[in-house]
Amino acid sequence: MAKIEITKTELVWPGKYNEDGTLKEVPRVSLPFQVIETVNESRATREAKKGGVQQTLFDVWEGKEGDTFEEGWRNKLVWGDNLLVMGSLLEKFAGKIDLIYIDPPFATGADFSFTTEIGESGEEVTKEQSVIEEKAYRDTWASGYPSYLDMIRSRLLLLRDLLSARGSIYVHCDWRMAGMLRLLCDEVFGAECFQNEIAWCYREAINSTKRWNRKHDSILFYSREPDGFCFNPDAVLQPHSEATVKKYKYTDEKGRYRLMGRGIVGSPIQSARDVAPEWERTHPELVYRQYLRAGTYAVDYWMIDVINQASNERVGYATQKPEELLARILKASSNPGDLVADFFCGSGTTLAVAEKLGRRWIGCDLGRWAIHVTRKRLLGIENCKPFEVLNLGRYERQYWQGVTFGDKKNRAVAEQTLYEYLAFMLRLYGAQPVAGMAHLHGKKGKAMVHIGAVDAPVTIDEVNQALDECAKLKQTELHVLGWEWEMGLAGPNNDVRKGSPMHEIAKHKGVKLLLLQIPREVMEQQAVEKGDVRFFELAYFEAKITQPKQRTVQVELVDFATPNADLIPEDVRSKIKKWSDYIDYWAVDWDFQNDTFMQGWVAYRTRKERKLPLVSDPHTYEKPGKYRILVKVIDIFGNDTSQAFDVEVK
Repeated sequence: MAKIEITKTELVWPGKYNEDGTLKEVPRVSLPFQVIETVNESRATREAKKGGVQQTLFDVWEGKEGDTFEEGWRNKLVWGDNLLVMGSLLEKFAGKIDLIYIDPPFATGADFSFTTEIGESGEEVTKEQSVIEEKAYRDTWASGYPSYLDMIRSRLLLLRDLLSARGSIYVHCDWRMAGMLRLLCDEVFGAECFQNEIAWCYREAINSTKRWNRKHDSILFYSREPDGFCFNPDAVLQPHSEATVKKYKYTDEKGRYRLMGRGIVGSPIQSARDVAPEWERTHPELVYRQYLRAGTYAVDYWMIDVINQASNERVGYATQKPEELLARILKASSNPGDLVADFFCGSGTTLAVAEKLGRRWIGCDLGRWAIHVTRKRLLGIENCKPFEVLNLGRYERQYWQGVTFGDKKNRAVAEQTLYEYLAFMLRLYGAQPVAGMAHLHGKKGKAMVHIGAVDAPVTIDEVNQALDECAKLKQTELHVLGWEWEMGLAGPNNDVRKGSPMHEIAKHKGVKLLLLQIPREVMEQQAVEKGDVRFFELAYFEAKITQPKQRTVQVELVDFATPNADLIPEDVRSKIKKWSDYIDYWAVDWDFQNDTFMQGWVAYRTRKERKLPLVSDPHTYEKPGKYRILVKVIDIFGNDTSQAFDVEVK
């Protein structure tokens, strides 16, 4: 290996430098975002901003909104790999984020499971982290500290570029990583920008007799620039002790005060404290009134309790932090209207606090459940501002396909790329490739297999063509694997449920049809190598649309089948009384335009209110006509499925 030139004190680990002695660069990939849901905003507002309808499954986020809510800003919740997400935000947000808080995983063996509640009984079931989250964790600690430091350094460099000149970052860690992260943050942000190491102290059961019990986390506070960063000490004043308040015996129109000597040379009282009132009457020049401030300035150790099991704030995340902790950080280092971000947002504490304090926010997490929990948490905040749920969707998949199988630079390369993609997917699914067919790509046992494209939803026409080819070849079973699906392509094909209209068509053609979701895990090398990729049938629900009166419709859920029931322990599954117990949340877009889901009505379970209405509120249209209603259902594991219903309103 070439000699490495070390010109300053820094933390070095295996893999930080290339073989030629150069520092490894952080990949900076800029991909377009897809808006998959808009919450708390009217369709009229959306149409006014859009100036037209985009006939695709999702809107592409263009980033043209202003910097205030009045100018059209919408807060953003992003599902995806934060390295790609941050790289994609740089174009619009470099130097614009005023405060960043991150709580990255900082322990080998950390617990990323969560508890979710089932049905009206609130029976709790613990769900282990998803394969994608487990893979990210495995990658983080694949070679111990070196791989962890590689992961966190690449993200800190992007975070630095996103911070505004007056911005700051708080990095949450504990005794395991505090020392190394301090050195790494010094390198990335500059030692001159280090402001504090805050000790968050908490009370928990005492469990060690070998050493001092570890009852604090460390939070490293760095500014983007050495001076001029936002810090509001008066916003985080701490209450005075009773003993301190008692010292301020006197009161006037300005408040409580105590009498103090001015410290004048030759004065008989010098700098004495709490002098007698007679001195003020007889020698006012020697005395002054010291008024009691609203509180005392905060120090760098904070006594804030962890969230207890009975707290209304608790959402079932092992790593959930108390809102009081984040409120102190946000009040001190941001102002109303400032932009706050958390790229390991987990259960959404940072975003919920930012929303309550009037800050704009961007949140990101790799976990589907984290996004769902955060969305519900935000919806529970009174007067929550509009926000969008985004991902990198097909653009991330296109990037993965290009990196994994080669770029489509010419027709021959494009064909080879497609061939390698299909062969890879068939191998993962345990199927063998077949040749000479137009719409069938492989065979698994008795079933033919069709694989959807990376960059487009599987369409009804596409499935029909594959079904026709099966019928022509006298094949009686077809498995379709897809990343995204045209509306109406949903439902398991079994004897218990009727199945979707597409399954009815398949039955008439003499073919059993299975629609299987390609999980995001296929893009993760370690998950593939370890055989962790599972293809699930799409969840299916039935809904009934009624028109109780003129120009008015209502939606009623009448059935739901989840492909994830085997994730629930048998002892808990036996307590599930009805199909609706599997549903955690459902929402309706009353006028779907084949683009972004616009939440027009929503119902969901909370820890306090377990009952879930299965009939929506009535919705009245301004005028009669044909409308497409989109219903979205999310199960207790955060998996969502949607179906469209075309209605004519009279």
